[in-house]
Amino acid sequence: MEGYEILLLPGNSAAPMNQITTFSFFLFFVSHAILAQEEKSIKGKIVIKDATPLGVSITNLNNEKEVFSNAKGEFTILAKPSDVLVFYSINLDNQRKIIDVKEYEAGNFSIEMTSKVTELNEVEILIPKFDAVSLRVLSKPAKKFTPAERRLATAGEFRPIQLLGLLGGSLPLDPIINSISGRTSKLKKEVKIEKREQFLEKIEENFDDGVFMNEVKIPLHNIGEFKQFLIDHTDFTNALTAKNKVMAFFIMSKLAAEYLNLIHHEKQ
Repeated sequence: MEGYEILLLPGNSAAPMNQITTFSFFLFFVSHAILAQEEKSIKGKIVIKDATPLGVSITNLNNEKEVFSNAKGEFTILAKPSDVLVFYSINLDNQRKIIDVKEYEAGNFSIEMTSKVTELNEVEILIPKFDAVSLRVLSKPAKKFTPAERRLATAGEFRPIQLLGLLGGSLPLDPIINSISGRTSKLKKEVKIEKREQFLEKIEENFDDGVFMNEVKIPLHNIGEFKQFLIDHTDFTNALTAKNKVMAFFIMSKLAAEYLNLIHHEKQ
């Protein structure tokens, strides 16, 4: 359907418009039925060949719920189809999993994780980078889109002003159908989830667990939740995006005190 337009021709145009309206409502009801699935408790099991699965943090990025695995690698978490789960542990490589319909219906799934490999010292060879800005083709870097942002841009977003296309004899079809079917809303949610994942990776690149435990006094089992707490604060993410590690650490220290106070009151 992508790339096509509705052409309004002289004569009897009521039939095509009625067909399009019927088709749009059909898409709406089908997509609504698909998206109406509710969260439920799903059992998971982490399989690791050469390490213990105890204490792995599992975070659902859609509802921001976090649980931890037991000594057998077992856990239970609230989720629904298309929810994104992030698995995190100090000694394991992080994993990302999307819950599919079969796993949701079965109510269980398993995932394999691997131990982190200790890397030897490397010899770094610096090679000059050339891009459109350095070659003076562009005055500033072009905006880089993530995969989710590209999908959203391709799908298009319906705006009332697009109805003016009727006056010119054509109307973009994709944004309207995507809006009615809920696809645009789903793509926006994917962009939000993707950005949270990117910030989570930046946090792990700049601050190891020793910083959280020793410098800002976050308990080990709360580190995963605290990282999600940090991502919700724009001043911290702005400092992280600007690669200002000193400012990011200063803001993180203040937020750590706030977070510890919150969990202290929750326990009372």
